[in-house]
Amino acid sequence: MDVIDDIIAGLDGDCVVKEVYSCAHWTAVKTRNWGLASSILESHPYHGIVRNAGILRGLAALELAEYARSDNTHEASIGIATINSMIDIDDDDCVVENALDVLLEKGRGKRVAVIGHFPWVPKLKEVAREFWVIEQRQRDDDLSADTAEKVLPKVDIVGITGTSLINHTFVRLMELCQGSFVVMIGPSSPMSPALFKYGVNVISGARVVQPERMLACITEGAIFRQVEGVKLVSMRKRAEENKNRGERT
Repeated sequence: MDVIDDIIAGLDGDCVVKEVYSCAHWTAVKTRNWGLASSILESHPYHGIVRNAGILRGLAALELAEYARSDNTHEASIGIATINSMIDIDDDDCVVENALDVLLEKGRGKRVAVIGHFPWVPKLKEVAREFWVIEQRQRDDDLSADTAEKVLPKVDIVGITGTSLINHTFVRLMELCQGSFVVMIGPSSPMSPALFKYGVNVISGARVVQPERMLACITEGAIFRQVEGVKLVSMRKRAEENKNRGERT
């Protein structure tokens, strides 16, 4: 089984799709709950055609979740948002904290790499011994995506965006992070324990708590730091599992 198989296997599929919003920056789907994912659109609009667009409401949630496997990243965004909407986040398993809190805690004095250029990158760079940002759309001192093969095996702490599930780079990136402490970052990240077996130590995602505010923001083009109505939450792998895997913490 692959990572999508493992995540879907842990879902309660007895629900239907009630709402789908595919917006400029964010995709939102309502099934049992609301789920979010980054809208990763194809470079040419004709390459990003969504199957059954206009009649997705009413589908079995598991059917739409299968879109997460699509090589069309527009469809995959909808699929991941659907998966996230099907997860009942257990408050007992989570704490209210964001990815930066975790990375600052773990990354002080360490070699740190982040996949994706996040607004808080300068704060993390200040505390890390060595620091790299790997980004497809480079800016400032970012490294290109192909440098991951050389950089990731030598770092202690890695922040990996949840969009790696949408563009299907997750498995290869995790292979390069053997022995590192890995934090999966962003609302695209499924709050699923299935990710822990692939080497993720902390999942820092989001829970929709005020759907009306969230929808008002994403339908008007908000980037994530402008989105209201969501709560940042993190789920950590148990300490004994980290020890057994031999992470560099």
